[in-house]
Amino acid sequence: MKPFLILQLRKNDLVSKGEFDAILKYGDMNAEDVFRMRMDSDELTDINLEDYSGIIVGGGPWNVSDAQEKKSERQLAAEAWLSEILRRVVAKDFPYFGACYGLGLLAREHGGLVSKEKYGEAAGSVTIKLKPEAQDDPLLTGLPSTFQAFTGHKEACQELPNGAVWLASSEQCPYNIFRIGKNVYTTQFHPELDNVGVCDRIDVYKNEGYFPPEEAEALKERCKKEEISVPMEILRRFVEKYR
Repeated sequence: MKPFLILQLRKNDLVSKGEFDAILKYGDMNAEDVFRMRMDSDELTDINLEDYSGIIVGGGPWNVSDAQEKKSERQLAAEAWLSEILRRVVAKDFPYFGACYGLGLLAREHGGLVSKEKYGEAAGSVTIKLKPEAQDDPLLTGLPSTFQAFTGHKEACQELPNGAVWLASSEQCPYNIFRIGKNVYTTQFHPELDNVGVCDRIDVYKNEGYFPPEEAEALKERCKKEEISVPMEILRRFVEKYR
């Protein structure tokens, strides 16, 4: 099997490792099945798509809609590097799963509109509702029509990219899952994020504007009680389909 390319952008080692371990766990993979790159710190080398089964991009604190002067040199370099990869991904309809930031950059690069104007969601659990178009999608068919997922984002897709198939929404954020072509998938929520991982992220990002910091402990207690499983099944199906 060719490995999956896992791209991350979390500078904090704890949450970066937690995200990576969760992708392995819920994607039913081990370390030998993937090649991991941290866009926040690793060398941004040339990527040959033919070397991989697919690409999985996680989330993180970067916002694609921030003004250029507010972005670090590292973010600017990583966005230019990943944007070039995404152009090839869409052109080849290459297997791709982008979560949160991985949705935003794909949407921006392919004719969508991403901003902080509307549709941001505070950190925590939201109810995702599948649209009728999801019934025939191989990653979503047979799943419950509504399910819970963990999310937390300041920016969101305001208008879908050209040719995108709209697959799911939440009450606050309409574009929570969409697909381009047959093999390019994105979710605004975090498909790998479980009760342990969300508490770690609450601790690390409590002063980053995703929720009032004084509510961190109460938020963790609410998140510990959530039963989250369908997002992980979507991730597992992606890996199973393209491995």
